[in-house]
Amino acid sequence: MFGAFRATAPLSGGLLWKIPWRLSRFQKARQRERLRAVDAVIATVDQALAKKGESLKAIEVWKETMPTEAEMLPKDKYTMFDRKAKRYRKGVHKLPKWTRVSQRVNPPGY
Repeated sequence: MFGAFRATAPLSGGLLWKIPWRLSRFQKARQRERLRAVDAVIATVDQALAKKGESLKAIEVWKETMPTEAEMLPKDKYTMFDRKAKRYRKGVHKLPKWTRVSQRVNPPGY
């Protein structure tokens, strides 16, 4: 409590999240790499199935609905729709587990 190791006001006030409001260029580069890696996996699985003369409905639906990294606008790569945000967008890094979930498609007009 007292002395050299007393708790400071920010430390005693609870957890403080320090997430910057925009992605750094390195985070953006890693995000693009992740998107390309997913595209590569989808293409590889699709080619392997096509070689065997088979197809998977989930792969076909993904290819129809999800844009590739090259087709995406920068605002769709780095931000996502949020109805509570001021301009209906927030940085994709604010989403929990943002490196593991796909956020490629947003509502039309946003």
